[in-house]
Amino acid sequence: MENDEFKTITTQIGEGYYTEKRSKFLAFAHHVESIDEVKDIVASYKKKYFDARHVCFAYMLGADRKEFRVNDDGEPSSTAGKPILGQINSHELTNILIVVVRYYGGVNLGTGGLIVAYREASADALAHSVIETRKIEDIIYISFAYPSMNAVMKVVKDMSPRIISQKFDNTCEMTLAIRKSESDLLRNRLNSAGISLI
Repeated sequence: MENDEFKTITTQIGEGYYTEKRSKFLAFAHHVESIDEVKDIVASYKKKYFDARHVCFAYMLGADRKEFRVNDDGEPSSTAGKPILGQINSHELTNILIVVVRYYGGVNLGTGGLIVAYREASADALAHSVIETRKIEDIIYISFAYPSMNAVMKVVKDMSPRIISQKFDNTCEMTLAIRKSESDLLRNRLNSAGISLI
């Protein structure tokens, strides 16, 4: 059976903190749905923490976890974004952005120290986030004549898709959401009942 679930965090922002040799690392984990949202959030941290030395981040988008990016923001290559992404991966999360703001403490941490710092700050932000499992849903639009209402409602009752919207008039319309692994069955049941899918 195809996997139709993914793990993400709730919309509550998870905050983490790590300090090493007077450098401070403030980490923030956000639930995100799009690259535009990622850009807006990163821009807001750069503005809020304009006096910080670095604002590094990593994000992962999509249920298939194929869309991701890391940004070291001037730290040595692979010492910031990659360890942040590593934490996202170790929890198998998606639709998430972790931003880590660094205030330099005057002592260089070296690449090993930086990797540990960004990893630990991110881990702390995730420890203060609420991880949840969501279902990957297919959206199905149907339109039918009022007399078919009973047939439609029987299928809906049997398969319990989530009803996003419904309009009952001479022509009735419904928008249904159902977990991906069950969407073909729902479509077939509706077709068999003579209901047209838009």
